Amino acid sequence: MSFPADNQNLQPQAAALPNGTDLATLISAKLCHDFISPAGAVMSGLDLLDDPTAQDMRDDAMGLIRQSARKMVSLVNFARVAFGAATSAERFSTSELHTLLAGVTEGGRAQMEWRVPDMSVSKPQARALINLAYLTIGALPLGGMAVINAREEGEMLAIAGTAEGNRARLKPEALTGLRGEALNEGLQGQWVQPYWLWLTVSESGGRLDTIVDEGRVALIARLPK
Repeated sequence: MSFPADNQNLQPQAAALPNGTDLATLISAKLCHDFISPAGAVMSGLDLLDDPTAQDMRDDAMGLIRQSARKMVSLVNFARVAFGAATSAERFSTSELHTLLAGVTEGGRAQMEWRVPDMSVSKPQARALINLAYLTIGALPLGGMAVINAREEGEMLAIAGTAEGNRARLKPEALTGLRGEALNEGLQGQWVQPYWLWLTVSESGGRLDTIVDEGRVALIARLPK
């Protein structure tokens, strides 16, 4: 993955964007949307266990509960770093971030190739890395390969995600968010995480670039070390 030169694609200024309360509301709504599926599956499994006419499905019910509970825990652990304050730690290992990402993306159609060296990164860098990687994988709804790279460039950390596959794409709302622009039309749930990535990178003094070609999407972020 090649990184664009520093004088290309400078970030636009954001305007008419949600305030802190509105942004928190949008992120909370997204998290509820993400959590409801595994939580509902756990409840469905418990209902089967309680149904006297479905005792022959007890093993299936327990399997559903275990799988869904693991997914729920993975989502919570991912969200604590991607959107929240996580722990009191100010630095994270990239191997730890890889584990968090794998927990929420396994079972999907896209494959991930993690080419990030084992290193320690700051909280903003960790937040940017896992959100960028998650959105890169999400650009492959029909499957394909998502390659995640990171490297040090002087006083900057460069992070790149490349998605290649059949109909690799970003939705219009996501592109709006990645440009740091307010959403005028479309689904806010598709906008908020890309915008959160842009905000994370921008507030750390970095910048975010997006490249969309036929069958290929690339996200590149640079953040101060």
